[in-house]
Amino acid sequence: MNASLNPVTRHNWTLAEVTALLQQPFNDLIFTAQTVHRQHFNANRVQVSTLLSIKTGACPEDCKYCPQSGHYNTGLDKEKLMEVQKVLEEAQRAKDIGSTRFCMGAAWKHPSAKDLPYVLEMVKGVKAMGMETCMTLGKLDQEQTQALADAGLDYYNHNLDTSPEFYGNIITTRTYAQRLETLSYVRDAGMKICSGGILGMGESIADRAGLLMQLANLPEHPESVPINMLVKVAGTPLENAEDVDPFDFIRMLAVARIMMPLSHVRLSAGREQMNEQMQSLAFLAGANSIFYGEKLLTTGNPQADKDMQLFERLGIKPEAHEEYADEVHQAAIEHALIEQRDSSLFYDAATH
Repeated sequence: MNASLNPVTRHNWTLAEVTALLQQPFNDLIFTAQTVHRQHFNANRVQVSTLLSIKTGACPEDCKYCPQSGHYNTGLDKEKLMEVQKVLEEAQRAKDIGSTRFCMGAAWKHPSAKDLPYVLEMVKGVKAMGMETCMTLGKLDQEQTQALADAGLDYYNHNLDTSPEFYGNIITTRTYAQRLETLSYVRDAGMKICSGGILGMGESIADRAGLLMQLANLPEHPESVPINMLVKVAGTPLENAEDVDPFDFIRMLAVARIMMPLSHVRLSAGREQMNEQMQSLAFLAGANSIFYGEKLLTTGNPQADKDMQLFERLGIKPEAHEEYADEVHQAAIEHALIEQRDSSLFYDAATH
């Protein structure tokens, strides 16, 4: 077996290889993704997170997909940073309906010195409830990153959005290199990374492959990889963007699963537009994380009871908080590596 093709340790994917995966016959791709998925995860468990906007609107960034950008008029009410106690009340509600991770997002270019202490209190309060914590606050410097880590933040979300080549068509107020720098600070501080991208912004297959290549070729794979379908919001430059073909979206999930076999691949924004059959196919392709609740920052999300009804029909259960604790997960990884050492099942798929 060619050790360089080991999907657990591989960080040297080429654009041609990733593009070939995306263009595989659909049934072959899904079979490969499901095989990889079962080697590292329980195929009938899905990690459940809740996302709360803790500061809404008036963002100075010009991301063309975002209704929170101050550059566009989307009719969104602008709100200041929420009070810590109100955030903790929302976190408790999320825990009560079954979420194990609470994600907090602020529409900032970067956190300010006056707001950061309140953000740190939110992290500490949610951690005290026994939930995992995640935040997305924009660009970070090293001092801010370390402060978040010291407060107990588990995950930091900072999406790459698309390929480096297409990025400038979507965002001009922050560079791709700055995004990678923030991810590097997060990793160096000992936190886990949540980073993915968006489909439906006019990108090519090569751009989609380029995004996945950037993520998989990081020194360590992100622990969480959200794959978003563009939610077209009136007033943004992408409000009339062409719809993503559902099968192309599923292909993206499957290839993310193959390339980053130990990551949770999140079926993220755009789920409101997906029927139950498409969501079920997403789980078959290796997606094993969702956002749970009525909103994703400012856009709709399937209601929690509908999610649980679908889970019941599919025989899926929410992943327990401790189910993938690091030491348990590492033991499973080592066992899988021993079991699969001589297997070439999915390596062949990556080269055909």
